[in-house]
Amino acid sequence: MGESQAQTWVRRGSNPKLEASEKVIDIPPPTPPSHGEAAKYYYNFGILLLPLSYRAALVPPHFRTAFVIASWYISNIGVLLLNKYLLSFYGFKYPIFLTMLHMFACSAYSYAAVAWLGIVPRQYISSAEQLFKVISLSFIFSFSVVCGNTSLRYLPVSFNQAIGATTPFFTAIFAVMITCKRESNVVYIALIPVVLGIVVASRSEPLFHLLGFLVCLGSTAGRALKSVVQGILLTSEAEKLHSMNLLLYMAPISGLILLPFTLMWEGNVLALTIDKAKEHPFILLLLFANMTIAYLVNLTNFLVTKHTSALTLQVLGNAKAAVAAAVSVLIFRNPVTIMGMIGFVVTIMGVVMYSEAKKRFKPSH
Repeated sequence: MGESQAQTWVRRGSNPKLEASEKVIDIPPPTPPSHGEAAKYYYNFGILLLPLSYRAALVPPHFRTAFVIASWYISNIGVLLLNKYLLSFYGFKYPIFLTMLHMFACSAYSYAAVAWLGIVPRQYISSAEQLFKVISLSFIFSFSVVCGNTSLRYLPVSFNQAIGATTPFFTAIFAVMITCKRESNVVYIALIPVVLGIVVASRSEPLFHLLGFLVCLGSTAGRALKSVVQGILLTSEAEKLHSMNLLLYMAPISGLILLPFTLMWEGNVLALTIDKAKEHPFILLLLFANMTIAYLVNLTNFLVTKHTSALTLQVLGNAKAAVAAAVSVLIFRNPVTIMGMIGFVVTIMGVVMYSEAKKRFKPSH
């Protein structure tokens, strides 16, 4: 391997696959094999010693993008199905405690990803005002996730995803209420099938549960409110946090917010979990997998945006709802009706129309 190849591994800016913000690290590349199995072994070992970002740059871009998208799909659908299994079928009926575990796991994994692996540069809270903004977002985030997990106790994943697809409707409402930002009339007209489809799906859902439906709407509204508030509070260039750093600070705050609620409403759930683990140790593996996948949802969400675009993420999200619903029906065998499927399709079509209208028609203020 020549000197020019070595330079591309250690100099900032010489490799377009490396982030401009990465530090220059004087690590010589491994010597290529000249002959024999020993040379090949030491060459491969040298590759493993390179920083993660350098090794990732050696992978062809289209393979890297396909892997990231596949990981995003698997983690999103996986956490939905695992939550449903734990809350409805396994008998672990503690959605607030489960959400709290997600938050503390996200704290640990985020610290490892940002502080140790350096996936993104580390940022710090710079003022009391910025801390207040992060805490506010943590409250909204906690409310949304708890409602979403609670709804899975009562509703099938397919219907949960159908309701979740109405997020653009709530986003448009909160944008007008909070920022006074109005979209064009065409955008609002495109929201009609979003609402109409969920009305049709609700009326024909065999496993409809009013409480589950209401808390799922609360989760959807909370997710929309978080996106609007986050856009307002963290747009200042002086205070703007990267999404991975934002998760690093929001996750432990959310976990602490949820702690008193799980103690008040779910009792001594930690002792109950330990007792259950003594009888069925498999639950520890399920919880660990669930917490890990919950973090991967956030990590892959960032990676898909980085390797594609926010618009691509939105399109993939629309398809993800349909895929998650189909997988749920295949695994859990929950009954579906023709009208329910039609309503779901109408909602997804409305979301696609809304996305297209947003691209083509500028908002008014």
